[in-house]
Amino acid sequence: MMRQVTATHYVEPLHHGGSVPGVVEADDLGTYVVKFTGSAQGRKALVAEVIVGRLARELGLRVPELVVVRFDPSIGEGEPHQEVRDLLNASAGLNLGMDYLPGAADFTPEVARTFPVDPGEAGRIVWLDALTANVDRTVHSSNLMVWPTFGAVPPRLWLIDHGAALVFHHRWDTSAPEKAYDFRHHALGHSTPDVRAADAELAPKVTDELLRAVVTEVPDAWLTGEPGFAGPDELRAAYADYLSARVKASARWLPTDFPSREELAAEEERRAARSRRGRPAWLKQVPDLHGRPPAEQDWSVHLE
Repeated sequence: MMRQVTATHYVEPLHHGGSVPGVVEADDLGTYVVKFTGSAQGRKALVAEVIVGRLARELGLRVPELVVVRFDPSIGEGEPHQEVRDLLNASAGLNLGMDYLPGAADFTPEVARTFPVDPGEAGRIVWLDALTANVDRTVHSSNLMVWPTFGAVPPRLWLIDHGAALVFHHRWDTSAPEKAYDFRHHALGHSTPDVRAADAELAPKVTDELLRAVVTEVPDAWLTGEPGFAGPDELRAAYADYLSARVKASARWLPTDFPSREELAAEEERRAARSRRGRPAWLKQVPDLHGRPPAEQDWSVHLE
């Protein structure tokens, strides 16, 4: 079971993405990145984080430790931004914490050029994302971190931010378990991911017993009030049954078509040309930043 800790000090918000997670210190002397129940994504994002994160760890992939964080909004009274204080005030009770990785670097396309990923590991990550319908791990927003970036220990790839996964739980009655999703722009598509080997290795490990154990980790408070379900246990069973049916249908959704860098660049140029078409002449020289990530600190110098 996930450990429960109590937040004792609110450090700062992380202004990236739409959820505005915060860094907190807890009574176990740990530091955690906390995703709050009061965020725009709501409780389902936390449910996805737990199920996908715990499943990833059980399959041998690196995900920072997840904990349940008891949060009292009073510890954030010094936060100067009103919108962040509103978020904290709406998040009293149980929230989700992820072990903070100090100095971790975002796995950007620039970092990827000097940090090759083994095809086997790439295949396992892509396979997990395909199983859990995590379409948010793209070349422009990888939701992958490289850590540690200093010291004698070799840097490794870590999986974060799974709140957008399990897209089927937003419309339970319209998404078939065998549905295939588009992973052509996956962040590791350039790493020659061996998804067939991953399927042969991982599919037998995703047993009904494992799925039941994983969904049990989700707190009742995040599963109450779901339309069409009598209560948390019935909803947990629905998650386990859906993923069980999906893993059995892996031949239907296994992604194998990954365009080369050159093909992706050509697609980007065609898209940019469409965007420029029809603009007034003075706008045609403005750089096209559509779909690009925000500027970030370049840690790649520490990864060579």
